[in-house]
Amino acid sequence: MSGRARLAVCATAATLMASGALLPLVEPATWFLQAAILLVLQSGVGALTRRVPLARLLTVAVQALVSLLLLTLVFAREQALAGIVPGPEVFRRFGLLLEAGGNDVGQYMIPAPLSDGIRLMLVGGVLVIGLAVDALAVTFRTAAPAGLPLLALYSVAAGLSEGGAGWLWFLLAAAGYLLLLLAEGRDRLSQWGRVFGGAARAPGRVTGGLESNSGALAPIRTGRRIGAVALGIALVVPLALPALDGGLLDGSGGPGGDGSGNGGTISAVNPLVALQDSLNQPDDREVISYRTNAEGTDDLYLRIVSLDKFDGTTWKTTVRRIQDVPSPLPNPEGLRDDVRRTEIQTNLSASDSYAQNWLPMPFPASQVKIGGRWRFEPVGRALVGDRGQTTRGSMYQVKSLVVEPTAQQLAAAPAPPDDLRREFTKVPDSLPGMVADTARQVTKGSANAYEQAVKLQDYFASDGGFTYNTQVRAGSGPSAIERFLKQKEGFCVHFSFAMASMARTLGIPARVAVGFTPGTAQGDGTMSVGLRDAHAWPELYFEGVGWTRFEPTPSRGTPPDYTRSDVPSGGVSDPDTPEPATSSEPSTAPSASDSCPPDVRKQGGCQSAAPQVATGSGGTGPPIGTIAGISLAALAVLALPLLPLLWRTRVRAARLGAGGRTGADAATRTLAAWLEVTDTAWDHGIAPDESQTPRKAAARIVRAGRLTGGPAEAVHRVAAAVEQVLYAPRPQPATGLAEDVRRIRDGLGAPLGQAARLRVLLAPRSAARVVWAVSDRWSALGARCGAWVGARWSALTRKLPRRAGQQG
Repeated sequence: MSGRARLAVCATAATLMASGALLPLVEPATWFLQAAILLVLQSGVGALTRRVPLARLLTVAVQALVSLLLLTLVFAREQALAGIVPGPEVFRRFGLLLEAGGNDVGQYMIPAPLSDGIRLMLVGGVLVIGLAVDALAVTFRTAAPAGLPLLALYSVAAGLSEGGAGWLWFLLAAAGYLLLLLAEGRDRLSQWGRVFGGAARAPGRVTGGLESNSGALAPIRTGRRIGAVALGIALVVPLALPALDGGLLDGSGGPGGDGSGNGGTISAVNPLVALQDSLNQPDDREVISYRTNAEGTDDLYLRIVSLDKFDGTTWKTTVRRIQDVPSPLPNPEGLRDDVRRTEIQTNLSASDSYAQNWLPMPFPASQVKIGGRWRFEPVGRALVGDRGQTTRGSMYQVKSLVVEPTAQQLAAAPAPPDDLRREFTKVPDSLPGMVADTARQVTKGSANAYEQAVKLQDYFASDGGFTYNTQVRAGSGPSAIERFLKQKEGFCVHFSFAMASMARTLGIPARVAVGFTPGTAQGDGTMSVGLRDAHAWPELYFEGVGWTRFEPTPSRGTPPDYTRSDVPSGGVSDPDTPEPATSSEPSTAPSASDSCPPDVRKQGGCQSAAPQVATGSGGTGPPIGTIAGISLAALAVLALPLLPLLWRTRVRAARLGAGGRTGADAATRTLAAWLEVTDTAWDHGIAPDESQTPRKAAARIVRAGRLTGGPAEAVHRVAAAVEQVLYAPRPQPATGLAEDVRRIRDGLGAPLGQAARLRVLLAPRSAARVVWAVSDRWSALGARCGAWVGARWSALTRKLPRRAGQQG
């Protein structure tokens, strides 16, 4: 293979290895195969044009033209002339797809569904980067600058990704770049001809024609060492650097304290984009489950944080001092003794996939029991993680107050303190006058602040003609509220921001709370809170009652009892023994927080917002020839060490998938979860023992894996679910198995060092099942072949004529 051909192969491989960082961003990953095929074709065209040879710029132009034709064939065949020649309609089609892809990127959280627009952005982006790498490294023979487009490709993926195995994608991208540099260095050294190493040749030694390049190997080995050291430094140094926190409602965390242990501050957050992303998720992933002893859960909102600073652009948290968590928490601000309140207890468990620094809990909390580094912000009555503390996998207990004021108490509330009123009624000068005018018009004739608040709530929720729509552009700036009041369409952020702003113009202290609605009742008496339960609502202050929730968003949540007439108040059972908050039967209806607006439902507008998963186009072009084979072979060699990891990841996802809804599906799902538990233990050095019962096997895993607390309980829960399936006449369906398996995996990996964890990840022992399966299939195939040969031989011998002596 010539030097340029080797460089072309390495350039293609480097681009594909850097493109691997995009894989976690989208599901499914079918776009990657399509991009690889088109990239190999693009590289092959470059190799052919360089052999002609053509001018360098003309070579790049031909590659760009072929890439455009390939994209036209795949994404705009119907709009093209003869199915491949692009015209104005093709470019219009590309523009529409790119616009739709941009909207999808802003709408969905990671991993996003593979829409046509996102697929064009990914495949087209890989082709553009591949063309730049091929032009720099091969056509212009300057491989070093080719790292810039590779870095751009990896940086985009790293900036959008939520973490996980990010170091692995960096390792692949860096290895691809080093491979490209080494190939260029080898090609440059080969052009110098014979390199003399200086060592005398042994007399009488047969050279074999190899000594002429022996000296060249020394610089190459030195380059490899330098590359390996640089790559190691790049992987190790970031471990000592602080990480940046992410959003408020997603799994990337939020702002925390300064880590001083005494005081510190919290910074401002803007939940608008993260909340809209959560509401538009195609899969309602569970983030929290809880059990409470409250008789009703309609008002049991899980509050995360309050946004109390309105600067005309958006609502955000004020920078405040934080302190150690007191036990119990101080009494709620402004709450008098004559207002009815009941203390309830709620036990909450956060999902392992939900990691952010603000602690979701009922409001107002009176006592919190949780492990870890948590701090208390007294004004907003919120708990925030310190020095990287997050909710991931946390199990905690919260005692909170169910405050039940009467309409008479709210109507008779005296004026709030001056300092509180000044802080929480501020509105910017840039706020459009329409906001205050609408507030005065809606509340005209009200006798007090309470009546004004109720009229504002009813105006948005029922009387004003507003509709709920999560697809509306969130918007920001002083005109955002004015635009919402005119268009009368939006989601909870619009409704809560607008009502809080209008309340402030009326002199009522107001702020916006962010968190989750109560969620959906489960068959075991727990409540499940998903991403789509993310919500925002206004809190208004009434002296004597304190901060009070209102619900202006139509079809979301539940309006509080004190804003309605003739509503019986609920009670509470023994707070020391939490009971199911609802019926023990599984709920088949969506939660109130996830229901479809009645007006939209009538119009048939409640279908899933997730776009159809796009499949590749049927045409893949002419045979890709030798260069394609070499590229695929190189990729196969590079991917070979990752096969156990990829197989294990795929099997785990299949076992922990949602499955069906029948009893047989539930049993299959339970047995698959148990098999995943035993394989996970096997990966961590605990070999499976098929002779033991699930209960004994669970005890053995707990003992050998030194599990305690949540992981140990999770093992026993899964084992109990398996015994239900195997032995109970009517097994009860188990819930939360996937979360239990993840908790077990984290518990088994906690005491391991970095090297052991890497071995578990890249070389799982349970991959031996592949060998067993292949062996079993080979044995079965051999048995079938033997039976077929035997049958054919018997039939043949029966047809042969008998000897004369055997006749008669």
